[in-house]
Amino acid sequence: MSLSSQPHTFRLSPADYGHLVEQATVAPEQYWARESTRLTWSTNPSQAHCTKDGWFPGGVLNASVNCLDRHLEKRGDQHALVWQAEETDRVVTFTYRTLHERVCRMANVLRQQGVQTGDRVAIHLPSVPEGLIAMLACARIGAIHVVLFGGFSPEAIADRLADSGAVLVITANMGRRGPKRIPFKTTLDAALDLRLEALAVRHVLVVSVTQDDVDLTTGRDMWLTPLLNEAPADCAAQDMPASAPLFLLYTSGSTGKPKGIVHGTGGYLVWASYTHELVFDHQEGDIFWCTADIGWITGHTYGVYGPLLNGGTILLFEGMPSYPGPGRWWSVIQDHKVTTFYTSPTAIRALMREGDEVVQRHDLSSLRVLGTVGEPISQEAWSWFNDHVGGGRCAFVDTWWQTESGGIMISPVPGAVREKPASATLPLPGVHPVLLDERGAPKEGATEGVLCLRGSWPGRALTIWNDAALFERTYLQPYPGYYFTGDGARRDEDGYYWITGRVDDVINVSGHRIGSAEIEDALATELAIAESAAIGVPHDLKGQGIVVYVVPRDNAPEDLHVRAAKAITSKVGRYAAPERIHVVPDLPKTRSGKSVRRLLRKIACGETEGFGDLSTLADPEIVATLIALIQVPKS
Repeated sequence: MSLSSQPHTFRLSPADYGHLVEQATVAPEQYWARESTRLTWSTNPSQAHCTKDGWFPGGVLNASVNCLDRHLEKRGDQHALVWQAEETDRVVTFTYRTLHERVCRMANVLRQQGVQTGDRVAIHLPSVPEGLIAMLACARIGAIHVVLFGGFSPEAIADRLADSGAVLVITANMGRRGPKRIPFKTTLDAALDLRLEALAVRHVLVVSVTQDDVDLTTGRDMWLTPLLNEAPADCAAQDMPASAPLFLLYTSGSTGKPKGIVHGTGGYLVWASYTHELVFDHQEGDIFWCTADIGWITGHTYGVYGPLLNGGTILLFEGMPSYPGPGRWWSVIQDHKVTTFYTSPTAIRALMREGDEVVQRHDLSSLRVLGTVGEPISQEAWSWFNDHVGGGRCAFVDTWWQTESGGIMISPVPGAVREKPASATLPLPGVHPVLLDERGAPKEGATEGVLCLRGSWPGRALTIWNDAALFERTYLQPYPGYYFTGDGARRDEDGYYWITGRVDDVINVSGHRIGSAEIEDALATELAIAESAAIGVPHDLKGQGIVVYVVPRDNAPEDLHVRAAKAITSKVGRYAAPERIHVVPDLPKTRSGKSVRRLLRKIACGETEGFGDLSTLADPEIVATLIALIQVPKS
């Protein structure tokens, strides 16, 4: 492996960074007014702070113009998007000029299909350029995009289509995942059939990813490519208020029903540009590869918007990390001279298993910044990624943020903030975290508590689609005066933050947040199950794995395990498949009937003592019964 020994030059020094923190704290209005100028506005904002309608009131702009049009004069012939197909010899490139043309054609197709400003358009695609193009096309005409993860079940898709009121869906005939074929169109058809009367979907546009033929419903379904080829190559952009919704993105929560997080246009774009440049030390000529699917917020902010807003080059990869053989990702980095590589701890743990020699066969000297996202990273994975992939010479940004935050909140900054393995380190300038005790009182110094945020920031979500009251209850009411993140954290003597995990009932599997209630709602559809509880346990590859307890009804079938697993994967998705399913006579509950997940986690992890006072349980003996029944040894 060739690794340059030359030290990297970064934009910010510790002194520069300290100056930014001071400015953002002492004079936030002036600070964000200056940062807002990183965008091109049709009408400049009248203010640079958060109002009841969102950030940058009075401002008018278009997201597509900011990502594409304003770069055409200077960067028209620069690569904006490089798509590496699953085949090693198939690469498709888009300059800013050709991407602009393709987005305009897509926007005109949407308008021809009757999509209007404010309409919702669902995007259900694998990692192909049309996904990114569709997002920008929606933004160009003021439609609100709703990207759906390819691993969702028909039921999960139907729920999101119904809640969003999407009028059009863009899907694929088939997706490719190594030797497997993923039936995107068939899955979508099943979703539409589930809720046919309740859905607003009028049209389905189908991208031909493979040669596989699929059924098209006359009057509703059309192949996309012929429409694009016939559409005009220019499309006037729709000016949008800064507070206008840019997209909805559904995230699981502890209430069971997925929440449609609404992100606005002006504030979100400022935050995407600001954090991408700051955290990844964006420089001219960077090739930025974010491995996240665009169905997740990471794929939105750092797979699409952030790099394009800053005039960068995005790498989009269709394939898998180890297909057709180990080291495929390292080959992609080598072949395309990737400078910034942003991935998940789950992926890193899987790549570690391939062995150090696989990495060493590749030239990774182009890498300058490594990043991780989705879950806390272990010190072992941090060190391996830093030493073997980065050669100890790259900046390492272990980032903490959430769908609701819109972009990175706590992270090292290359050249300016000293890294600590497995620590998210310090908040970005303009971000004000606090640790609270159970009563909501701030805790000072080196301590541990509930992670909340004081004040607002431009990237914060506007609301929950169709349920503003739920947004208030979930994020603002638990600790009045603060934004509740749902995470716990530890702060060390240097003021560095270490994320300790969820404090609510959300399970983080390979960076995918899955509400325990969503899993339990799926299990409730299996009539042989009387009740259930889903919990997360440590997993050496996924970060957390799902363990399910089910209480059977009388005369339950012997294959209840199989039925329970099928209910989860069909209602939620394959990515939510549990590691273990335990059929048990009862669950440990309080006298008010609430399942005690703390005890279920301990039992699932093989613990046999340290359960505390069990006298408050409705049946204290159930703990010993479950331990004897499950007999899970300590790992």
